[in-house]
Amino acid sequence: MKTIQLRVIAIAASLFFSAGAMAQTLSAADYKGAKQQIAADKKADGKACATLSANAKDICQAEAKGREKVAMAELEARIKPTSKTLYATRIAKAEAAYGVSRERCDDLAGNAKDVCVKEAKSAQTAAKSDAKLQLTTTAANTTAAKQTDAAQSSANEKIVDARQDASADKRAAQYKVAQEKCDTFAGDVKTTCLEKAKVNFGKP
Repeated sequence: MKTIQLRVIAIAASLFFSAGAMAQTLSAADYKGAKQQIAADKKADGKACATLSANAKDICQAEAKGREKVAMAELEARIKPTSKTLYATRIAKAEAAYGVSRERCDDLAGNAKDVCVKEAKSAQTAAKSDAKLQLTTTAANTTAAKQTDAAQSSANEKIVDARQDASADKRAAQYKVAQEKCDTFAGDVKTTCLEKAKVNFGKP
């Protein structure tokens, strides 16, 4: 039944727009126009399916329903591109592919049909699991990035503080050296030396 699995993949691929289209955001006018186009496509699909009968009609309707749901999900992702809308799009694709594959299984009978249904369900489960994994991964990476940025910011602050402390300690030690040097003098010379040291090291 590998052919069924390949068919599921092909169906999924045919039910969504290109990645480039997904990456583009839309204006309000374009969004409205896109929704109108989806409605028009739905109407056209309905007419096309009406000319069929039996399971061929069911398959056609499943394909039409899947296209509509995926198109709407992708439209929402284009107008508001987030990890959640991308996840919703992937789920829509998984459900659309399953819906079509499940209807195609009705052309079979007995064990062949049972296997077909199981494979269709398995493909749907895999697609949904991948979608959830991607959502979780994206969320985890975003959280990790935020934590890393926070940690880096905190580390930078600590480095700055440490450098300032080190500089202050060094100047304090150098000031003591200067004071000590002044002790070699006496009277006004020593006083002048000490005053000069205070000025040099910014002491009050």
